[in-house]
Amino acid sequence: MSSKLVVFVTLAVVAQRAASVAVWGQCDAGSVCTFSNAYYSQCLPGTAAPTTTTPPVTTTVVPPPSSTVVPPPVTSAPSGGTGSATGLNGKFTSHGKKFWGSCADSGTIGIAANAAVLKSDFGAVTPENSMKWDATENVQNQFTFSGSDALVNWAVSNGKMIRAHTLVWHSQLPTWVSNINDKNTLTAVIKNHISNVAGRYKGKVYILTNTPSEILNEDGTLASQVFFNVLGESFVSIAFQAARAADPTAKLYINDFNLDSNNAKVQGMVALVKRTNAGGQLIDGIGTQMHLSAGGAGGAQAALTALAASGLEVAITELDIAGAAPADYTAVVKACLAVPSCVSITSWGVSDTNSWRASSAPLLFDANYKPKAAYNAVIAAM
Repeated sequence: MSSKLVVFVTLAVVAQRAASVAVWGQCDAGSVCTFSNAYYSQCLPGTAAPTTTTPPVTTTVVPPPSSTVVPPPVTSAPSGGTGSATGLNGKFTSHGKKFWGSCADSGTIGIAANAAVLKSDFGAVTPENSMKWDATENVQNQFTFSGSDALVNWAVSNGKMIRAHTLVWHSQLPTWVSNINDKNTLTAVIKNHISNVAGRYKGKVYILTNTPSEILNEDGTLASQVFFNVLGESFVSIAFQAARAADPTAKLYINDFNLDSNNAKVQGMVALVKRTNAGGQLIDGIGTQMHLSAGGAGGAQAALTALAASGLEVAITELDIAGAAPADYTAVVKACLAVPSCVSITSWGVSDTNSWRASSAPLLFDANYKPKAAYNAVIAAM
């Protein structure tokens, strides 16, 4: 595999915490679980809306797109995900898969126990919040990369791949973007944002995820939000074209939730991808988040098979299972192993204590960073 990090470009796209854990990283003191939609929430600082709060880090005024962007202070990317041969990543990649990763950011990589598990068991990291629009360009054309640079540098120095997340997303979006109602202006803003964020890590990322993200209704139609309302479906190709220009070698993914069975949303996603790629391949893969509940993994293999009918690779991008029994996790893993086009799994966190769904104990490691019964079952299943 070539030396690149993993970037997923999502039509969806941290600040460091004063102590050892970033405010964005978990819902603890100073953070609040903030509702995004009926299926997804985020741990965000305080009670203030993230779209109006300037990140507490130094910003850099970026020159107009015609000027040269200063390259980021990162070293070469690893050749592939690493980890113990007997850990999650080692076992998973022994089946020809690319990686088993986890979300991370400055807060969680700053926790020694969490970082140790990331090093031993996971082959890739996804920035939980530090590459989203409000964290990188909260003020127009003023770019903040301290959080994302910290994660990229940690990943490179520890031999981990990077799945970038996320470039275009209607949530955690600054109000100056959501208030745009002119087509030409919004198109230019999308292109400039992607050029600067994806361009900063050009050649360093293997997958750009969520180039758009979370853009479908449950019936498979495109949802009402600023990008669709102003530009129609063309915003999808605009974003992917910009990402392809910013980093020609990265794999570009689209991503959504509730793609967990062969349902109308899955069929809508496949149809959208085929339309977008009709004139030439812009989209390389489809990500299904798989934020599941106990007993909810029964449709996983059918969903992955249906998504693979797009002709693209597929990935499980934000896996957690509320109240999971070991059989729930093994069902998901076996589903991915059974579908050749399913190339990776990303857990949405390491330990239950740092999860946005902490009260439901949804991850493979407990609050003390010890492997749970579900972890042992997954290892046995592989």
